[in-house]
Amino acid sequence: MPTKSKSKRRTTAAKRAKAGTAARRSLATRPVRHEPETLRLRSIAPFLTVNELPRSIHFYTEGLGFVVKDRWEQDGQLGGVTLKAGDCEIMLNQDNFAKGRDRVKGVGLRLWLTTVQDVDVLAAQARANGVVLDQEPTTQPWGARAFAVTDPDGFKLSVSKEK
Repeated sequence: MPTKSKSKRRTTAAKRAKAGTAARRSLATRPVRHEPETLRLRSIAPFLTVNELPRSIHFYTEGLGFVVKDRWEQDGQLGGVTLKAGDCEIMLNQDNFAKGRDRVKGVGLRLWLTTVQDVDVLAAQARANGVVLDQEPTTQPWGARAFAVTDPDGFKLSVSKEK
């Protein structure tokens, strides 16, 4: 079995030492972890109960550009969907009205959606597909550009691009 030359072994050792120094620097700049350990999520997917599932699917897919990832049926009828946009998901399910048909939805909740896309273009596409904007694209005081909409059930959404 061939052996490495001394210069090759030194080069490999030097690379390992340099990598170790970089790793130690990285650890030194990391924030201190809380004890006990705090929650660390990888994603969050809101589950919204809606009055008219087909209308809401249309709003999110045609209006905002989500795609249907999954559909599920209940008693032979469409009961809900998982919608996807990039790495993010929103789930919609048809209200069974067990808590009343006049139940107010969306009060006190705003979903803040961030993207790398041009929000002016996204707003124009939403408008062209019948979505009424609550707020036209505006540059926020912290530099992000965002527009706002309300879905058919009263859930508020802001679509934002950080500066």
